Amino acid sequence: MTATVMAVGLVLLGAVVAWQAQHPDGVEEQEQAVPETPAAVAIEMGDDEGQEAAAPVEAAAPVASDGGARVREENALPGSPEWRIDDGDARPRGIEGFTDRVSGQAGEAVRLFVRTAAPGYQVTAYRLGHYGGAGARQVWQSPPVTTTPQPDCTVEPATRMVDCSNWAPSLTVDVGADWVGGQYLFKLVPSSGSASFVPYVVRDDDRHSDVLVVSDATTLQAYNEWGGHSLYGGEGGRSSVVSFDRPMDTGWAMSGILGDSYNVGVMAESMGLDVSYTTNIDQHGRPELMRNHRVIVSGVHDEYYTLEMRNGLEAARDGGTNIVFLGANAVYRRIRLEPSPLGPFRRQVNHRSAGDDPLNGVDPERVTASWRDAPASRPESTLTGTYYECNEGGMRADMVIVDGSAWMFEGTNVTSGQRWPEVVREEYDRVTPSAPTPPNIQVLAHSPIVCRGWESFSDMAYYTAPSGAGVLNTGTLGFEPRLGPLCAPADLTPERWECQLRQMIGNVLTDFTKGPAATRHPSVPNLDTLGIH
Repeated sequence: MTATVMAVGLVLLGAVVAWQAQHPDGVEEQEQAVPETPAAVAIEMGDDEGQEAAAPVEAAAPVASDGGARVREENALPGSPEWRIDDGDARPRGIEGFTDRVSGQAGEAVRLFVRTAAPGYQVTAYRLGHYGGAGARQVWQSPPVTTTPQPDCTVEPATRMVDCSNWAPSLTVDVGADWVGGQYLFKLVPSSGSASFVPYVVRDDDRHSDVLVVSDATTLQAYNEWGGHSLYGGEGGRSSVVSFDRPMDTGWAMSGILGDSYNVGVMAESMGLDVSYTTNIDQHGRPELMRNHRVIVSGVHDEYYTLEMRNGLEAARDGGTNIVFLGANAVYRRIRLEPSPLGPFRRQVNHRSAGDDPLNGVDPERVTASWRDAPASRPESTLTGTYYECNEGGMRADMVIVDGSAWMFEGTNVTSGQRWPEVVREEYDRVTPSAPTPPNIQVLAHSPIVCRGWESFSDMAYYTAPSGAGVLNTGTLGFEPRLGPLCAPADLTPERWECQLRQMIGNVLTDFTKGPAATRHPSVPNLDTLGIH
Protein backbone atom coordinates (compact mmCIF):
# COMPACT_ATOMS: atom_id res chain seq x y z
CA MET A 1 0.00 0.00 0.00
CA THR A 2 1.44 3.38 -0.98
CA ALA A 3 1.71 6.26 1.45
CA THR A 4 -0.90 8.13 -0.62
CA VAL A 5 -3.62 5.52 -0.39
CA MET A 6 -2.87 4.92 3.28
CA ALA A 7 -3.29 8.63 3.89
CA VAL A 8 -6.63 8.56 2.07
CA GLY A 9 -7.87 5.85 4.40
CA LEU A 10 -6.67 7.65 7.52
CA VAL A 11 -8.24 10.94 6.45
CA LEU A 12 -11.59 9.25 5.78
CA LEU A 13 -11.52 7.48 9.15
CA GLY A 14 -10.76 10.78 10.86
CA ALA A 15 -13.67 12.41 9.04
CA VAL A 16 -16.08 9.77 10.35
CA VAL A 17 -14.93 10.33 13.93
CA ALA A 18 -15.19 14.11 13.58
CA TRP A 19 -18.63 13.90 11.96
CA GLN A 20 -19.91 11.65 14.73
CA ALA A 21 -18.64 14.08 17.35
CA GLN A 22 -20.46 16.97 15.66
CA HIS A 23 -23.69 14.95 15.19
CA PRO A 24 -24.11 12.88 18.37
CA ASP A 25 -27.81 12.44 17.73
CA GLY A 26 -27.48 11.86 14.01
CA VAL A 27 -28.88 13.96 11.20
CA GLU A 28 -32.61 14.40 11.08
CA GLU A 29 -33.76 13.67 7.55
CA GLN A 30 -37.08 14.43 5.96
CA GLU A 31 -39.36 11.48 5.34
CA GLN A 32 -39.04 10.31 1.76
CA ALA A 33 -41.93 10.66 -0.60
CA VAL A 34 -42.59 7.54 -2.65
CA PRO A 35 -40.88 8.35 -5.96
CA GLU A 36 -42.52 8.03 -9.32
CA THR A 37 -41.68 4.66 -10.82
CA PRO A 38 -38.70 4.95 -13.20
CA ALA A 39 -39.10 3.68 -16.73
CA ALA A 40 -38.55 -0.04 -16.59
CA VAL A 41 -37.24 -0.85 -20.04
CA ALA A 42 -34.42 0.51 -22.13
CA ILE A 43 -35.35 3.74 -23.89
CA GLU A 44 -36.33 3.30 -27.51
CA MET A 45 -33.64 4.91 -29.62
CA GLY A 46 -34.82 4.87 -33.18
CA ASP A 47 -33.25 2.14 -35.26
CA ASP A 48 -30.70 1.00 -32.66
CA GLU A 49 -31.49 -2.66 -33.12
CA GLY A 50 -30.30 -2.62 -36.69
CA GLN A 51 -27.15 -0.64 -36.05
CA GLU A 52 -23.65 -1.94 -35.83
CA ALA A 53 -22.61 -2.15 -32.20
CA ALA A 54 -19.84 0.13 -31.02
CA ALA A 55 -16.50 -1.57 -30.50
CA PRO A 56 -16.17 -2.04 -26.74
CA VAL A 57 -13.17 -0.97 -24.74
CA GLU A 58 -10.53 -3.70 -24.55
CA ALA A 59 -12.11 -6.67 -22.77
CA ALA A 60 -10.54 -8.49 -19.83
CA ALA A 61 -9.91 -12.22 -19.75
CA PRO A 62 -12.45 -14.30 -17.80
CA VAL A 63 -11.57 -15.12 -14.18
CA ALA A 64 -11.31 -18.93 -13.92
CA SER A 65 -14.76 -19.33 -15.47
CA ASP A 66 -16.42 -20.04 -18.78
CA GLY A 67 -19.47 -18.10 -17.62
CA GLY A 68 -18.93 -15.35 -20.13
CA ALA A 69 -19.13 -17.87 -22.96
CA ARG A 70 -22.25 -19.45 -21.50
CA VAL A 71 -24.00 -16.08 -21.20
CA ARG A 72 -23.06 -15.25 -24.80
CA GLU A 73 -24.37 -18.61 -26.01
CA GLU A 74 -27.59 -18.06 -24.06
CA ASN A 75 -28.14 -14.65 -25.63
CA ALA A 76 -27.63 -16.07 -29.10
CA LEU A 77 -30.82 -18.12 -28.65
CA PRO A 78 -34.11 -16.75 -30.02
CA GLY A 79 -35.92 -14.43 -27.64
CA SER A 80 -39.60 -14.39 -26.66
CA PRO A 81 -41.10 -10.92 -27.24
CA GLU A 82 -44.45 -12.07 -25.81
CA TRP A 83 -43.01 -11.93 -22.28
CA ARG A 84 -44.14 -8.34 -21.74
CA ILE A 85 -47.41 -7.31 -20.07
CA ASP A 86 -48.74 -4.19 -21.76
CA ASP A 87 -51.18 -3.17 -19.02
CA GLY A 88 -48.99 -4.28 -16.13
CA ASP A 89 -49.35 -1.12 -14.06
CA ALA A 90 -53.17 -1.29 -13.98
CA ARG A 91 -54.81 -2.30 -10.71
CA PRO A 92 -56.30 -4.59 -9.59
CA ARG A 93 -54.68 -7.55 -11.32
CA GLY A 94 -56.51 -10.71 -12.33
CA ILE A 95 -53.92 -12.84 -10.54
CA GLU A 96 -51.18 -12.30 -7.99
CA GLY A 97 -48.58 -14.34 -6.18
CA PHE A 98 -45.17 -14.64 -4.57
CA THR A 99 -42.34 -17.17 -4.18
CA ASP A 100 -41.02 -18.68 -0.95
CA ARG A 101 -37.54 -17.35 -1.73
CA VAL A 102 -36.21 -14.49 -3.81
CA SER A 103 -33.48 -16.58 -5.46
CA GLY A 104 -32.04 -20.05 -5.83
CA GLN A 105 -29.56 -22.10 -7.81
CA ALA A 106 -30.03 -24.51 -10.69
CA GLY A 107 -31.19 -27.86 -9.36
CA GLU A 108 -33.19 -26.33 -6.53
CA ALA A 109 -36.96 -25.97 -6.28
CA VAL A 110 -39.04 -22.85 -5.65
CA ARG A 111 -42.66 -22.77 -4.50
CA LEU A 112 -45.21 -20.35 -5.92
CA PHE A 113 -48.18 -19.12 -3.90
CA VAL A 114 -50.95 -17.85 -6.19
CA ARG A 115 -54.37 -16.28 -5.72
CA THR A 116 -56.91 -15.57 -8.48
CA ALA A 117 -60.68 -15.48 -8.94
CA ALA A 118 -60.24 -17.23 -12.30
CA PRO A 119 -60.92 -20.97 -12.40
CA GLY A 120 -57.41 -21.70 -13.62
CA TYR A 121 -54.09 -20.25 -14.74
CA GLN A 122 -50.74 -21.03 -16.31
CA VAL A 123 -47.22 -19.99 -15.34
CA THR A 124 -44.36 -19.27 -17.75
CA ALA A 125 -40.77 -18.57 -16.71
CA TYR A 126 -38.68 -16.11 -18.71
CA ARG A 127 -34.99 -15.36 -18.40
CA LEU A 128 -34.26 -11.67 -18.92
CA GLY A 129 -31.40 -10.61 -21.17
CA HIS A 130 -30.61 -9.04 -24.53
CA TYR A 131 -31.61 -11.82 -26.97
CA GLY A 132 -31.16 -9.60 -30.01
CA GLY A 133 -33.49 -6.96 -28.59
CA ALA A 134 -36.34 -9.30 -27.51
CA GLY A 135 -35.47 -8.71 -23.85
CA ALA A 136 -36.26 -12.21 -22.52
CA ARG A 137 -36.47 -15.92 -23.43
CA GLN A 138 -39.00 -18.52 -22.32
CA VAL A 139 -37.33 -21.37 -20.43
CA TRP A 140 -40.27 -23.22 -18.87
CA GLN A 141 -44.07 -23.40 -18.83
CA SER A 142 -46.44 -25.17 -16.47
CA PRO A 143 -49.44 -27.17 -17.58
CA PRO A 144 -52.80 -25.51 -16.86
CA VAL A 145 -53.31 -25.27 -13.10
CA THR A 146 -56.69 -25.46 -11.38
CA THR A 147 -57.17 -22.63 -8.89
CA THR A 148 -57.17 -23.45 -5.20
CA PRO A 149 -58.77 -20.77 -2.97
CA GLN A 150 -56.44 -18.99 -0.53
CA PRO A 151 -57.38 -17.66 2.92
CA ASP A 152 -57.27 -14.01 3.90
CA CYS A 153 -53.85 -12.77 4.94
CA THR A 154 -53.21 -11.59 8.48
CA VAL A 155 -52.16 -8.19 9.84
CA GLU A 156 -50.02 -8.24 12.98
CA PRO A 157 -51.43 -5.43 15.18
CA ALA A 158 -48.23 -4.28 16.90
CA THR A 159 -46.13 -3.94 13.74
CA ARG A 160 -48.87 -3.67 11.07
CA MET A 161 -47.14 -6.47 9.16
CA VAL A 162 -49.26 -7.96 6.37
CA ASP A 163 -48.45 -11.67 6.11
CA CYS A 164 -49.69 -14.37 3.71
CA SER A 165 -47.58 -17.27 4.95
CA ASN A 166 -50.90 -19.01 5.67
CA TRP A 167 -51.47 -19.51 1.92
CA ALA A 168 -51.10 -23.01 0.55
CA PRO A 169 -48.37 -23.63 -2.06
CA SER A 170 -49.92 -23.55 -5.55
CA LEU A 171 -47.14 -25.27 -7.48
CA THR A 172 -43.49 -26.18 -7.15
CA VAL A 173 -41.04 -25.32 -9.93
CA ASP A 174 -37.85 -27.34 -10.32
CA VAL A 175 -35.13 -25.01 -11.58
CA GLY A 176 -33.40 -27.03 -14.27
CA ALA A 177 -29.69 -27.26 -14.96
CA ASP A 178 -30.39 -25.48 -18.26
CA TRP A 179 -31.62 -22.35 -16.45
CA VAL A 180 -28.57 -20.14 -16.94
CA GLY A 181 -27.89 -17.86 -13.99
CA GLY A 182 -29.76 -14.61 -14.41
CA GLN A 183 -32.80 -12.49 -13.65
CA TYR A 184 -36.12 -14.29 -14.20
CA LEU A 185 -39.80 -13.50 -14.19
CA PHE A 186 -42.63 -15.94 -13.56
CA LYS A 187 -45.54 -14.68 -15.67
CA LEU A 188 -48.86 -15.66 -14.10
CA VAL A 189 -51.64 -15.78 -16.72
CA PRO A 190 -55.20 -16.46 -15.47
CA SER A 191 -57.85 -18.09 -17.67
CA SER A 192 -59.67 -14.74 -17.41
CA GLY A 193 -58.32 -11.38 -16.29
CA SER A 194 -54.95 -9.62 -16.39
CA ALA A 195 -51.56 -11.28 -15.95
CA SER A 196 -48.81 -10.38 -13.47
CA PHE A 197 -45.14 -11.05 -12.78
CA VAL A 198 -43.28 -12.58 -9.85
CA PRO A 199 -39.50 -11.93 -9.87
CA TYR A 200 -36.85 -14.55 -9.21
CA VAL A 201 -33.07 -14.70 -9.53
CA VAL A 202 -31.09 -17.81 -10.44
CA ARG A 203 -27.67 -17.61 -8.80
CA ASP A 204 -24.44 -19.48 -9.43
CA ASP A 205 -22.60 -19.12 -6.14
CA ASP A 206 -19.57 -21.12 -7.31
CA ARG A 207 -18.82 -18.77 -10.18
CA HIS A 208 -16.21 -16.06 -9.88
CA SER A 209 -17.68 -13.97 -12.69
CA ASP A 210 -16.16 -10.63 -13.59
CA VAL A 211 -19.43 -8.76 -13.02
CA LEU A 212 -22.03 -9.41 -10.32
CA VAL A 213 -25.41 -7.65 -10.68
CA VAL A 214 -27.30 -7.35 -7.39
CA SER A 215 -31.11 -7.15 -7.49
CA ASP A 216 -32.52 -5.09 -4.64
CA ALA A 217 -35.32 -7.03 -2.95
CA THR A 218 -35.40 -5.08 0.31
CA THR A 219 -36.18 -1.62 -1.08
CA LEU A 220 -38.92 -3.11 -3.25
CA GLN A 221 -40.48 -4.70 -0.17
CA ALA A 222 -40.18 -1.49 1.83
CA TYR A 223 -42.38 0.34 -0.69
CA ASN A 224 -44.79 -2.57 -1.20
CA GLU A 225 -48.25 -1.58 0.10
CA TRP A 226 -49.98 -4.84 -0.81
CA GLY A 227 -52.54 -5.54 1.90
CA GLY A 228 -52.65 -1.90 2.94
CA HIS A 229 -49.30 -1.35 4.68
CA SER A 230 -45.66 -0.63 3.85
CA LEU A 231 -42.66 0.88 5.62
CA TYR A 232 -43.96 4.23 4.35
CA GLY A 233 -47.61 4.22 5.33
CA GLY A 234 -50.94 2.51 5.62
CA GLU A 235 -54.19 2.67 7.50
CA GLY A 236 -53.35 3.59 11.08
CA GLY A 237 -49.70 4.29 10.27
CA ARG A 238 -46.64 2.73 8.70
CA SER A 239 -45.45 -0.82 9.31
CA SER A 240 -42.32 -1.40 11.34
CA VAL A 241 -42.02 -4.92 9.87
CA VAL A 242 -42.91 -6.01 6.34
CA SER A 243 -43.11 -9.56 5.00
CA PHE A 244 -41.83 -11.07 1.77
CA ASP A 245 -44.68 -13.57 2.12
CA ARG A 246 -47.19 -11.51 0.11
CA PRO A 247 -47.67 -10.33 -3.50
CA MET A 248 -46.49 -6.99 -4.85
CA ASP A 249 -48.73 -3.98 -5.39
CA THR A 250 -46.36 -1.85 -7.45
CA GLY A 251 -47.06 -3.12 -10.94
CA TRP A 252 -44.90 -4.92 -13.44
CA ALA A 253 -42.55 -1.94 -13.84
CA MET A 254 -41.34 -2.43 -10.28
CA SER A 255 -41.43 -6.21 -10.16
CA GLY A 256 -38.11 -6.23 -8.32
CA ILE A 257 -35.97 -6.46 -11.43
CA LEU A 258 -37.50 -4.38 -14.21
CA GLY A 259 -37.41 -1.18 -12.17
CA ASP A 260 -34.07 -1.90 -10.53
CA SER A 261 -31.35 -3.59 -12.59
CA TYR A 262 -32.95 -4.98 -15.75
CA ASN A 263 -31.35 -2.50 -18.14
CA VAL A 264 -27.80 -2.89 -16.87
CA GLY A 265 -28.22 -6.67 -17.13
CA VAL A 266 -29.32 -6.33 -20.75
CA MET A 267 -26.36 -4.05 -21.38
CA ALA A 268 -23.78 -6.36 -19.79
CA GLU A 269 -25.10 -9.37 -21.70
CA SER A 270 -25.27 -7.49 -25.00
CA MET A 271 -21.58 -6.61 -24.48
CA GLY A 272 -20.69 -10.26 -23.92
CA LEU A 273 -19.35 -9.65 -20.41
CA ASP A 274 -18.90 -12.44 -17.90
CA VAL A 275 -21.85 -11.61 -15.65
CA SER A 276 -23.74 -13.40 -12.89
CA TYR A 277 -26.60 -12.37 -10.63
CA THR A 278 -27.67 -12.35 -7.00
CA THR A 279 -29.96 -10.41 -4.65
CA ASN A 280 -29.22 -8.32 -1.61
CA ILE A 281 -30.94 -10.99 0.51
CA ASP A 282 -28.12 -13.31 -0.57
CA GLN A 283 -25.66 -10.48 0.03
CA HIS A 284 -26.93 -10.63 3.63
CA GLY A 285 -26.85 -14.41 3.92
CA ARG A 286 -23.41 -14.99 2.38
CA PRO A 287 -21.64 -11.61 2.29
CA GLU A 288 -18.23 -13.22 1.77
CA LEU A 289 -19.23 -14.13 -1.80
CA MET A 290 -19.07 -10.45 -2.78
CA ARG A 291 -15.28 -10.77 -2.87
CA ASN A 292 -15.39 -13.38 -5.66
CA HIS A 293 -16.00 -10.76 -8.35
CA ARG A 294 -14.17 -7.85 -9.94
CA VAL A 295 -17.21 -5.60 -10.27
CA ILE A 296 -20.37 -5.36 -8.15
CA VAL A 297 -23.28 -3.47 -9.70
CA SER A 298 -26.00 -1.90 -7.54
CA GLY A 299 -29.26 -0.84 -9.20
CA VAL A 300 -31.60 2.15 -9.22
CA HIS A 301 -32.63 2.50 -5.59
CA ASP A 302 -30.48 0.34 -3.30
CA GLU A 303 -31.65 1.93 -0.07
CA TYR A 304 -32.25 -0.74 2.60
CA TYR A 305 -29.19 -2.50 4.07
CA THR A 306 -28.58 -4.89 6.94
CA LEU A 307 -25.31 -4.78 8.86
CA GLU A 308 -24.19 -7.93 7.03
CA MET A 309 -24.95 -6.41 3.61
CA ARG A 310 -22.95 -3.30 4.32
CA ASN A 311 -20.03 -5.03 5.98
CA GLY A 312 -19.84 -7.51 3.12
CA LEU A 313 -19.86 -4.84 0.45
CA GLU A 314 -17.24 -2.76 2.23
CA ALA A 315 -15.07 -5.84 2.72
CA ALA A 316 -15.28 -6.51 -1.02
CA ARG A 317 -14.25 -2.93 -1.78
CA ASP A 318 -11.42 -3.16 0.74
CA GLY A 319 -10.28 -6.35 -0.98
CA GLY A 320 -10.05 -4.59 -4.36
CA THR A 321 -13.51 -5.24 -5.85
CA ASN A 322 -14.83 -2.29 -7.85
CA ILE A 323 -18.39 -1.06 -7.25
CA VAL A 324 -20.90 0.75 -9.48
CA PHE A 325 -23.92 2.44 -7.87
CA LEU A 326 -26.40 3.15 -10.67
CA GLY A 327 -28.89 5.12 -8.59
CA ALA A 328 -29.28 7.39 -5.59
CA ASN A 329 -30.15 7.08 -1.90
CA ALA A 330 -28.10 3.87 -1.60
CA VAL A 331 -27.22 2.42 1.82
CA TYR A 332 -29.51 4.87 3.60
CA ARG A 333 -31.86 2.81 5.79
CA ARG A 334 -30.62 0.21 8.26
CA ILE A 335 -32.74 -2.96 8.59
CA ARG A 336 -32.76 -6.39 10.16
CA LEU A 337 -34.02 -9.60 8.53
CA GLU A 338 -35.96 -12.24 10.45
CA PRO A 339 -37.44 -15.65 9.53
CA SER A 340 -41.05 -16.47 8.73
CA PRO A 341 -42.82 -19.84 8.60
CA LEU A 342 -41.71 -20.08 4.95
CA GLY A 343 -37.99 -19.68 5.58
CA PRO A 344 -35.11 -17.43 6.69
CA PHE A 345 -34.80 -13.72 5.88
CA ARG A 346 -38.51 -13.32 5.04
CA ARG A 347 -39.34 -10.39 7.33
CA GLN A 348 -37.77 -6.95 7.17
CA VAL A 349 -37.57 -4.80 10.30
CA ASN A 350 -37.22 -1.01 10.16
CA HIS A 351 -38.36 1.12 13.12
CA ARG A 352 -36.96 4.37 11.65
CA SER A 353 -36.40 5.84 15.13
CA ALA A 354 -33.79 4.38 17.48
CA GLY A 355 -36.09 5.03 20.41
CA ASP A 356 -38.73 2.73 18.96
CA ASP A 357 -36.36 -0.19 18.40
CA PRO A 358 -36.17 -2.74 21.25
CA LEU A 359 -32.48 -3.30 20.43
CA ASN A 360 -31.63 0.31 21.31
CA GLY A 361 -29.16 0.15 24.18
CA VAL A 362 -28.70 -3.58 23.60
CA ASP A 363 -27.09 -3.96 20.15
CA PRO A 364 -26.36 -0.48 18.73
CA GLU A 365 -25.11 -1.68 15.32
CA ARG A 366 -28.42 -3.41 14.61
CA VAL A 367 -30.72 -0.60 15.71
CA THR A 368 -32.81 0.25 12.64
CA ALA A 369 -32.34 3.99 12.44
CA SER A 370 -30.83 5.44 9.27
CA TRP A 371 -27.18 4.58 8.71
CA ARG A 372 -26.07 8.17 9.26
CA ASP A 373 -27.88 8.41 12.60
CA ALA A 374 -27.08 7.41 16.19
CA PRO A 375 -26.55 5.10 18.01
CA ALA A 376 -24.01 3.59 15.54
CA SER A 377 -23.56 6.30 12.94
CA ARG A 378 -21.92 5.22 9.65
CA PRO A 379 -22.90 7.76 6.99
CA GLU A 380 -23.42 6.16 3.59
CA SER A 381 -20.91 8.55 2.00
CA THR A 382 -17.97 6.56 3.43
CA LEU A 383 -18.98 3.81 1.00
CA THR A 384 -20.91 5.47 -1.81
CA GLY A 385 -18.82 8.64 -1.90
CA THR A 386 -21.96 10.79 -2.10
CA TYR A 387 -24.59 11.82 0.46
CA TYR A 388 -28.33 11.52 -0.09
CA GLU A 389 -29.92 14.96 0.10
CA CYS A 390 -33.51 15.34 -1.12
CA ASN A 391 -36.46 13.84 -2.98
CA GLU A 392 -39.50 15.23 -4.76
CA GLY A 393 -41.94 13.31 -6.93
CA GLY A 394 -41.81 14.48 -10.56
CA MET A 395 -38.58 16.42 -10.05
CA ARG A 396 -36.41 16.66 -13.19
CA ALA A 397 -33.08 18.32 -14.00
CA ASP A 398 -30.34 17.98 -16.61
CA MET A 399 -27.17 16.14 -15.65
CA VAL A 400 -24.31 18.57 -16.29
CA ILE A 401 -20.91 17.01 -17.05
CA VAL A 402 -18.07 18.97 -15.41
CA ASP A 403 -15.08 16.68 -16.06
CA GLY A 404 -15.39 15.50 -19.64
CA SER A 405 -11.68 14.62 -19.71
CA ALA A 406 -12.14 11.83 -17.13
CA TRP A 407 -11.17 8.36 -18.31
CA MET A 408 -14.71 6.93 -18.33
CA PHE A 409 -15.74 9.45 -21.02
CA GLU A 410 -13.05 8.27 -23.45
CA GLY A 411 -14.51 7.72 -26.90
CA THR A 412 -17.92 9.15 -25.97
CA ASN A 413 -17.36 12.64 -27.48
CA VAL A 414 -18.64 14.13 -24.22
CA THR A 415 -17.30 17.56 -23.31
CA SER A 416 -17.37 19.49 -20.05
CA GLY A 417 -20.49 21.61 -19.79
CA GLN A 418 -22.60 19.20 -21.84
CA ARG A 419 -26.07 18.38 -20.53
CA TRP A 420 -27.84 15.05 -20.49
CA PRO A 421 -31.52 16.09 -20.39
CA GLU A 422 -33.59 15.17 -17.32
CA VAL A 423 -31.30 12.37 -16.14
CA VAL A 424 -31.54 13.74 -12.59
CA ARG A 425 -34.94 12.80 -11.19
CA GLU A 426 -36.98 12.13 -8.02
CA GLU A 427 -34.09 11.54 -5.60
CA TYR A 428 -30.46 12.55 -5.74
CA ASP A 429 -27.13 12.45 -3.94
CA ARG A 430 -24.54 15.18 -3.53
CA VAL A 431 -20.85 15.24 -2.63
CA THR A 432 -21.04 16.83 0.82
CA PRO A 433 -17.63 17.58 2.38
CA SER A 434 -19.24 18.34 5.75
CA ALA A 435 -20.11 14.62 5.91
CA PRO A 436 -17.38 11.94 5.86
CA THR A 437 -16.24 11.89 2.23
CA PRO A 438 -13.28 10.21 0.50
CA PRO A 439 -10.74 13.06 0.23
CA ASN A 440 -9.70 11.98 -3.27
CA ILE A 441 -13.22 12.04 -4.69
CA GLN A 442 -13.61 13.20 -8.29
CA VAL A 443 -16.88 14.86 -9.30
CA LEU A 444 -17.88 13.97 -12.87
CA ALA A 445 -21.24 15.76 -13.06
CA HIS A 446 -22.41 18.68 -10.90
CA SER A 447 -26.01 19.41 -11.78
CA PRO A 448 -28.06 22.38 -10.51
CA ILE A 449 -31.41 21.30 -9.12
CA VAL A 450 -34.34 22.68 -7.15
CA CYS A 451 -35.87 20.19 -4.71
CA ARG A 452 -38.80 21.21 -2.51
CA GLY A 453 -37.90 24.84 -3.22
CA TRP A 454 -34.28 24.36 -2.18
CA GLU A 455 -31.52 25.16 -4.71
CA SER A 456 -28.75 22.58 -4.66
CA PHE A 457 -26.72 20.18 -6.84
CA SER A 458 -26.84 16.51 -7.76
CA ASP A 459 -23.42 14.91 -8.21
CA MET A 460 -22.07 11.92 -10.09
CA ALA A 461 -18.72 11.00 -8.57
CA TYR A 462 -15.84 8.53 -8.57
CA TYR A 463 -13.20 7.65 -6.03
CA THR A 464 -10.53 5.01 -5.59
CA ALA A 465 -10.15 3.26 -2.24
CA PRO A 466 -6.87 2.41 -0.47
CA SER A 467 -7.28 -1.17 -1.76
CA GLY A 468 -7.22 0.16 -5.33
CA ALA A 469 -10.93 -0.47 -5.88
CA GLY A 470 -12.84 2.08 -7.92
CA VAL A 471 -16.29 3.25 -6.83
CA LEU A 472 -18.63 5.06 -9.24
CA ASN A 473 -21.92 6.57 -8.06
CA THR A 474 -24.29 8.14 -10.59
CA GLY A 475 -26.24 9.89 -7.81
CA THR A 476 -29.69 9.86 -9.46
CA LEU A 477 -32.62 7.50 -10.05
CA GLY A 478 -32.75 8.49 -13.73
CA PHE A 479 -29.53 6.84 -14.91
CA GLU A 480 -29.98 3.04 -14.99
CA PRO A 481 -33.32 3.14 -16.91
CA ARG A 482 -31.45 4.65 -19.88
CA LEU A 483 -28.94 1.82 -20.18
CA GLY A 484 -29.03 -0.81 -22.90
CA PRO A 485 -26.98 -2.09 -25.84
CA LEU A 486 -24.12 0.12 -26.97
CA CYS A 487 -24.65 2.30 -30.02
CA ALA A 488 -22.65 2.60 -33.22
CA PRO A 489 -19.69 5.04 -33.00
CA ALA A 490 -21.41 7.49 -35.38
CA ASP A 491 -24.22 7.91 -32.85
CA LEU A 492 -21.98 9.12 -30.02
CA THR A 493 -23.12 12.73 -30.36
CA PRO A 494 -24.76 15.28 -28.04
CA GLU A 495 -27.99 14.84 -29.99
CA ARG A 496 -27.96 11.14 -29.12
CA TRP A 497 -26.72 11.65 -25.60
CA GLU A 498 -28.28 8.37 -24.42
CA CYS A 499 -25.64 6.65 -26.57
CA GLN A 500 -22.92 8.65 -24.81
CA LEU A 501 -24.33 7.69 -21.43
CA ARG A 502 -24.37 4.02 -22.37
CA GLN A 503 -20.83 4.13 -23.75
CA MET A 504 -19.61 5.74 -20.54
CA ILE A 505 -21.01 2.90 -18.43
CA GLY A 506 -19.74 0.41 -21.00
CA ASN A 507 -16.27 1.87 -20.53
CA VAL A 508 -16.58 1.58 -16.75
CA LEU A 509 -17.85 -2.00 -16.72
CA THR A 510 -15.22 -3.20 -19.17
CA ASP A 511 -12.36 -1.45 -17.42
CA PHE A 512 -13.50 -2.55 -13.97
CA THR A 513 -13.33 -6.21 -15.10
CA LYS A 514 -9.54 -5.83 -15.29
CA GLY A 515 -9.22 -5.58 -11.52
CA PRO A 516 -8.74 -2.72 -9.04
CA ALA A 517 -9.26 0.48 -11.00
CA ALA A 518 -6.70 2.62 -9.18
CA THR A 519 -3.86 0.77 -10.89
CA ARG A 520 -5.03 2.33 -14.16
CA HIS A 521 -7.27 5.23 -13.18
CA PRO A 522 -6.68 6.73 -9.73
CA SER A 523 -9.32 9.30 -8.94
CA VAL A 524 -8.29 12.93 -9.42
CA PRO A 525 -9.75 15.11 -6.65
CA ASN A 526 -11.39 18.27 -7.99
CA LEU A 527 -13.60 19.71 -5.21
CA ASP A 528 -11.47 22.85 -4.92
CA THR A 529 -11.57 23.40 -8.67
CA LEU A 530 -15.37 23.14 -8.64
CA GLY A 531 -15.76 25.23 -5.49
CA ILE A 532 -17.38 22.39 -3.53
CA HIS A 533 -16.69 23.01 0.16
